[in-house]
Amino acid sequence: MFNFFDKLKNTVSKTAQVLVGNVVDVISGEEEFSDFVLDDMEDILISADLGVNYAAELVDNLRGQNKIKPAEVKEYLQREFLDTLAAAGSCKMNYKENELNIYFITGVNGAGKTTLIGKLAYRFKQEGKKVLIAAGDTFRAAAEEQADIWSKRSGADIIRRDKADPASVVYEAIQKARNEKYDVILVDTAGRLQNKFNLMEELAKIKTVIDKNAPNELRESILVIDANTGQNGLQQAKVFKECVNLTAVALTKLDGSAKGAIVIAIAKELNLPVKLVGVGEGMQDLKNFDSKEFVEAVFS
Repeated sequence: MFNFFDKLKNTVSKTAQVLVGNVVDVISGEEEFSDFVLDDMEDILISADLGVNYAAELVDNLRGQNKIKPAEVKEYLQREFLDTLAAAGSCKMNYKENELNIYFITGVNGAGKTTLIGKLAYRFKQEGKKVLIAAGDTFRAAAEEQADIWSKRSGADIIRRDKADPASVVYEAIQKARNEKYDVILVDTAGRLQNKFNLMEELAKIKTVIDKNAPNELRESILVIDANTGQNGLQQAKVFKECVNLTAVALTKLDGSAKGAIVIAIAKELNLPVKLVGVGEGMQDLKNFDSKEFVEAVFS
């Protein structure tokens, strides 16, 4: 049977080659960590989207020491990545039974926010939960229509008010959820990063509405990042973190991406855990992220 670990291994195969295969191929046959060898290793890690600072740190740990040999570089990286992901916090999604659970979903246009919301709605519905989507990207007609389509596909209900103030849509969703005993609200938001000030103001206003009307029900503030954006995804995360108190990252389009190392870079730079990962196009291809499984798949 083709199990999930096999699928994950296939999903991260390009990332594995860039992140691990290239390093091991270049380094492991060497006798010692010379400056030349270490400079090569650093260049490869940077090109694998780990980020300049983290790549430098990993390589600097190997300078002037003799405990770890080049032949052991694979095991060294595996330990370091596991430690980095663990330090960023638990990968488990927060949810409380018999209460309203709000998930505030942000990210740039094209990252896959609305698709992720649809798949998450489908998952909660399959678990027997009552789910409401708050379509907060109100000024982009395509986004509203996409949210509507996903609500129908997943079986979730939707609050949609074209051209309305997004914060008012979220307020209405909270009132409806309270009155009609919903288990989950999934809040979709705009992602127009080219107009950073307006976007940040809009997100802050929505967050204020949640904080005032349902502060104890906000379970996660999730940033959705397209795995193919690599280090650009890290820059996006920094912008959103300025405005919204992010608790987690969801990584979409990991299948086929060679830039999956962004998972580790985000954990290191922003101290944020990845909690959800998209591994395909199907409704069920949204999985809980498991750092140990991810690292094992990359290094196997």
